[in-house]
Amino acid sequence: MIEAEGLTKRFDARLAVDDLSFSARPGDVVALLGPNGAGKSTTMKMLAGFLAPDAGRARIAGHDVQRDALAARRALGYLPEGAPGYGEMEVADFLAFIADLHGLRGPGRATRLGFGVDRLALRGVLRQPIDTLSKGFRRRVGLAAAVLHDPPVLMLDEPTDGLDPNQKHEVRALLRELAQGRTILLSTHLLEEVEAIATRALVIAGGRLRADETPAGLLALSRHHGAVSFRAVDSVAALAALDGLGTATDRSVDPRDGRLVLFAGASRPSVDEVARRLQARGVAFEDLLVERGRLDDVFRMLTAGETA
Repeated sequence: MIEAEGLTKRFDARLAVDDLSFSARPGDVVALLGPNGAGKSTTMKMLAGFLAPDAGRARIAGHDVQRDALAARRALGYLPEGAPGYGEMEVADFLAFIADLHGLRGPGRATRLGFGVDRLALRGVLRQPIDTLSKGFRRRVGLAAAVLHDPPVLMLDEPTDGLDPNQKHEVRALLRELAQGRTILLSTHLLEEVEAIATRALVIAGGRLRADETPAGLLALSRHHGAVSFRAVDSVAALAALDGLGTATDRSVDPRDGRLVLFAGASRPSVDEVARRLQARGVAFEDLLVERGRLDDVFRMLTAGETA
């Protein structure tokens, strides 16, 4: 449903997107993840047909976005960066205008308008000009416009940007619902978004694809994946108590949260072994667990070359 082959885009001397290729199928929720300036928005603009690539090609639902632009756009719901709209128009009039552009008529038109308005909680602002709305409401209006014609492909640039935690929860629930039978590509720099709704994550930095993994696959790249960690009142005594236990390659106190971490080696000690050793030495501890991994570690490793 989404195909990118060798997409490349340069702005003067800066290579924004460098030979990027990937594809997405129905049911995929693909997070395009990267730091600011990584090339996420440029990639989405090329996929949507609003920006011509210098090299490569893109297809939406089998339609080349440059050669068969109208057919590609009929299959696409696109929320651009900043959710642009006509600021002087009231929300109701703007959505009606978008419905007209998509040729929606009759009962189907009313159904789709009602879906967008209700699911994105817009009834209270229908008669407000878009320019008077908060950033969060403007994003919601843009998302309602993107889903209005019930497209099989959605591309959403930072869809939860500007939303409060409750609104983010509601929009993510809607996206999970919309993913049934559709293909969704969303760009984000929020790691929480990946675990919340994505089935795959494409990590890009410097315009290049650094990883294409499931969220679980990304976690498995983390140095903390499989590590044993816990909290102790006396971290020095706890580390001393664990001397000689297993063959952990490293152990340390995490400066961010004070947890003691035993990184996985060839024969990492089990949680039970660690607990027995600490209890035998009289060291008080809590919250002992095996870590799944840390996405922030992986993000830094892939985008900035740091150790994960």
